[in-house]
Amino acid sequence: MEVLRTPDERFRDLPGYPFEPHYVEVGRLRMHYIDEGAGPPVLLLHGEPSWSYLYRKMIPLLAGAGFRAVAPDLVGFGRSDKPAAREDYTYQRHMDWLTGFVLALDLRDIILVCQDWGGLLGLRLAAEQAGRFARIVAANTFLPTGDHRPPDAFFAWQQFSQSVPVMPIGGIVARGCTTALAPEVVAAYDAPFPDEHYKAGARQFPLLVPTHPDDPASAPNRAAWEILKRWDKPFLTAFSDQDPITRGGDRLLQKLIPGAAGRAHPTITGGGHFLQEDRGEALAQVVIDFR
Repeated sequence: MEVLRTPDERFRDLPGYPFEPHYVEVGRLRMHYIDEGAGPPVLLLHGEPSWSYLYRKMIPLLAGAGFRAVAPDLVGFGRSDKPAAREDYTYQRHMDWLTGFVLALDLRDIILVCQDWGGLLGLRLAAEQAGRFARIVAANTFLPTGDHRPPDAFFAWQQFSQSVPVMPIGGIVARGCTTALAPEVVAAYDAPFPDEHYKAGARQFPLLVPTHPDDPASAPNRAAWEILKRWDKPFLTAFSDQDPITRGGDRLLQKLIPGAAGRAHPTITGGGHFLQEDRGEALAQVVIDFR
């Protein structure tokens, strides 16, 4: 496996991102993570095509409120190693890498905060490692099995991601926000990807979402759902009000997961798909207040 590693100088002086880098080995790969504060661990999982920079507004607030904010970069993203070949990325390998990360840090009593692919991985991880998780906040995400057709907006995104000659990582994040991002912020989202060779993981993620019942991830995701349908630990949805990709998914999670029953599930107003960027402070407060 050919592995690329983004030069450190690409991450110097990024706006709003003063955090000390940390690294852990998962198999033959190095995963980067932010680790700020002390207290119950809050595992902050990003999605496609962002990285831990997405959580920069939330991390200081969580750490200041007595939590340990742990924000990894998924393999292929951020400061983590990036296999160069697209076939090196599978749903199961992402699960294995993330599981290895949690076990390497020996995280316990985890408060999971997951968005986009952070939920496709994190919700399944919580099911498979249920003893390590205390509560879950799901934001603009779901755990698909391929048994139901995704919205047309997803297929439009999938087609774009495979056909665009140069994948504009920062531009994609900007278009998924309701607020206008400063050029230096857009550039920060681009920082992990010096050229197209570094974007194999970002290119492959849209093809790994189960969209038909016999997808390789369908059976293990169904098995995870059997556990989540009995999940009675605290579960909260905190979706934004302006995300066409995941709209309505919050109501289904609330219906299917017992731990969501009887809770006041907030809707983050004014947020797009990347609600951590648009309304990170509001989402952080939801996590802080969640009991």
